[in-house]
Amino acid sequence: MAEFNGTIGITKEDSISSYKSEKSLSNRPNIMYIVLDDVGFAQLGCYGSTIHTPNIDKLAEGGLRYNNFHTTAICSATRASLLTGANHHSAGVSTVVDTLDGSFPNQTGYMNPSYATTAEVLKTFGYTNFAVGKWHLTPFNEATDAGPFQNWPLGKGFDRFYGFMEGYTDQYTPNLVKDNERIRAPKTPEEGYHLSEDLAEQAIRLVNRQHMVYPDNPFFLYFALGAGHAPHQAPKEYIDHYKGAFDAGWDEIREQWFANQKRLGIVPENTVLNPRNEFVKPWNELTDDEKKVYARYMEVYAGFLEHADAQIGKVVDYLKEIGEFENTVIVLLSDNGASAEGGKNGRVNQEKSLNLLEETNNVELTLKHLEELGSSAYSNPHYPVGWANAGNTPFQWYKSWVHSGGVKDPLIVSYPKGIHAKGEIRNQYLHVIDIAPTILDILGVDKPDHIKGIAQKPYHGASFAGTFDNAEAPDVRHIQYYEQTGNRGIWKDGWKAITNHIYDKDYINETWELYHVAEDFSESENVAEQYPDKLKELIALWYVQAGKYGVLPLGDGSYLTQKPEELLNVVKENKFYIEPQKFSYHGVLHPLDITTKTMFNRRNHKITVQIAHEPDKEGILYAAGNRFGGYVLFIQENRLKYAYNYHREQVFQVTSADPLPEGNVTVQVQFRLTDKGTAVAELWVNGISQGKTEITGFIFMMETHAYLKDGGTSPIIDDYKLPFEYPSPLLKVEIEAAGFWADKKELEEQFFRID
Repeated sequence: MAEFNGTIGITKEDSISSYKSEKSLSNRPNIMYIVLDDVGFAQLGCYGSTIHTPNIDKLAEGGLRYNNFHTTAICSATRASLLTGANHHSAGVSTVVDTLDGSFPNQTGYMNPSYATTAEVLKTFGYTNFAVGKWHLTPFNEATDAGPFQNWPLGKGFDRFYGFMEGYTDQYTPNLVKDNERIRAPKTPEEGYHLSEDLAEQAIRLVNRQHMVYPDNPFFLYFALGAGHAPHQAPKEYIDHYKGAFDAGWDEIREQWFANQKRLGIVPENTVLNPRNEFVKPWNELTDDEKKVYARYMEVYAGFLEHADAQIGKVVDYLKEIGEFENTVIVLLSDNGASAEGGKNGRVNQEKSLNLLEETNNVELTLKHLEELGSSAYSNPHYPVGWANAGNTPFQWYKSWVHSGGVKDPLIVSYPKGIHAKGEIRNQYLHVIDIAPTILDILGVDKPDHIKGIAQKPYHGASFAGTFDNAEAPDVRHIQYYEQTGNRGIWKDGWKAITNHIYDKDYINETWELYHVAEDFSESENVAEQYPDKLKELIALWYVQAGKYGVLPLGDGSYLTQKPEELLNVVKENKFYIEPQKFSYHGVLHPLDITTKTMFNRRNHKITVQIAHEPDKEGILYAAGNRFGGYVLFIQENRLKYAYNYHREQVFQVTSADPLPEGNVTVQVQFRLTDKGTAVAELWVNGISQGKTEITGFIFMMETHAYLKDGGTSPIIDDYKLPFEYPSPLLKVEIEAAGFWADKKELEEQFFRID
């Protein structure tokens, strides 16, 4: 921010107007972060894959690729470290924000204000800041239409936001937010809508407005696409572009990509390709139908990533068009390794991964929908784990593990005006916390001591700008710890110790592995037995770092880190009590997102709504979920209706026996578990039972929102179309859920099993 350097007299005539700035705004580069999601080390063309990413490859050709860059292994945590320059535990985001409840300083679910975001820092130097795409850095129970908004993008230094708040969203019917308000997508899937295209258009629009009015002022664009996180969805022409491309299977594709990596110099010549992961079946042992289905899943993913690359190209081309590309620092990265959340078989409906459900009939089901896989708004897929194994070539494991398969990711830096080296590869050890201090080093400024009146703590990372034109520059740091859902690791001067945490086992007696990564790039040889003293040194150092950066207390891991055989030994008596909950809303005039951290889906609950009804009025009273799973209470044809959509496999419905009376009416749905392991949903109108239906398949978790008077992003059933808002006010809404004893394992293991 400019500093006044003149003198002030009584009048302007005896005053001197003068501002002193450390550096004029017009000389400062623009900053653009391009953040990909769940894209593994090997999945970009310029990192060895056969997926077409020409626009990303051009950035690499004109800039630098780093082959020793590391993240936190999971999305929210990496993004917090990217934006703050702090280790994720210190920043308050130990893992995905959806699971954090503020119990401890490392689990607040929002970024600690003592570590201001890059947007907040740049704002003090005159930058205009835009966030477009995925956020996933707001506590789950704050991501409602009512806020609070201090942890939304506009509360964290961004001037404008267009994107989605959650960890992922449907590419055809996204849960969109503009600034601090939820909006509907500007087009329908039938009209050709796709989120990646929308995000690119919005990014260009925001930069265009800035450039037209303030052409000399720099901007910061945080461009975070949903690709390649599930659901994998892309226009059919992009998917069909890869027909037959992966018929050789994941074993041969891994070998091809590994050979490409050596040819490109992305990996050292002596690198060893790790064996196929134990959860991945050899391709030659699959049936013909399995091969056909699994290859199509990968075609979908490849089309999704190429389509995302095309949108990146649009934004970069616009920067060239307005003459700003040369003066823009572009940092492109993925937030973690490729994801194994598709399980062994892949998923037609990836929402089932939240519910611990394998699609045992997946091959048969997918064959029926093979041509529409990923290209239809009714398709919600995730590829099988074998393709994640290939995507992380040459490493072990996946997203959420702290082996390189989880934490070593692509990083490309392009800055034509400031980096003279072109198309080169750098191998210095880097971590995502190093990016923020590098940006300030490029600008030649220091992080302010105070931002928004809050004293600032120093960055944990260090600038790597010295590597830009010096391939032999030394590592900028010498120690980095890792922790994700109980998995732990530490790197120090070319050595790395790692342990995989197994749910419900103690932390003290777990087995640690040791790798000499300075010589063993792919972590292929565990040398713990050869160097026991080095391993002890690193384990002790991990605890020192954990104390320094607020890692403790550790919490149990998730299905992301489990071995199936270990899960069979979990103690069944490990339970805890979920308190009863009650929410009341009075005079709901407009559609309202009421997202809360509640789990009504498998507990007794009732929803009561008071309305002033007229026979011709119809619409949604309450909805939770989307077309891939959820439940809805609505009025149609003057009848009260309730529907429970179990992952599009079954829909359980009930309609009131009698028409609704005119005037003040109290309607209710009661959801009660039965002794048979099912549930009954019963409708009531003015205290009189109006019918019931038995529900035999349950949705345990839904990565979506609950709404009043609104149907969310897509119809939960096909009996109505959106928008389908009940036109009159909801005079009063009460949502009550009973307390119950829950199985701790079942509630905490929210992700999936690879079984």
